[in-house]
Order: sequence, then C-alpha cells, then structure tokens
Amino acid sequence: MKQQEAEWQLRLYIAGHTPKSIKALSNIKKYAEENLAGKYSIEIIDLLKNPQLAEGDQILAVPTLVRKFPEPIRKIIGDLSNEEKVLVGLNIKPLKQLN
Repeated sequence: MKQQEAEWQLRLYIAGHTPKSIKALSNIKKYAEENLAGKYSIEIIDLLKNPQLAEGDQILAVPTLVRKFPEPIRKIIGDLSNEEKVLVGLNIKPLKQLN
C-alpha cells in the first residue's frame, strides 16, 4: 500500500546556510508542527547547489516559501518571522484560535 501524500506540500528556497535561511526554516517547521502536524512535507532547495531550480517556481529572492499543494500555489518571501502573515499567506487556519 502506497503511503498517502502529505496534504500540504511546502518548498523552501534558500541560498546557503545564512542566518535568514536558518530562521526561515526554523519558523516554517514550528508553524507547520503547530498547525499541520503530520499533514505536511517541506522540501528545502539550496539555490547555491541547484540554481537552475529557481526558474520553475520563478524565485526572485531568498528565502522564499512556496506552497505547492493545496493549489493555488502561494509564495512568501523573507525569514517567515511574522507567524500571522505566514499562516494567512499560506491560507492555514491556526489550530490555536480563540473560541
């Protein structure tokens, strides 16, 4: 039996291990664990190693987070430190909402 695809497919484009890239990865992992636990995958693409991959998602700046699935594709540029902006940008409903 084939393992079910993650419901949320995220791709983080970085350029080496810069402080901004490390912070962006740390932030998206935290938000995903808190709000999408067990329902997501994060693919990290280092454009210093694979610069040709930037063209496919039209990456103009790094770090950039791309939501590949569910569609439509959405992009957020920066270190992802504003949790509310990231969740709204990705259209993720926060689990820790007030009733």
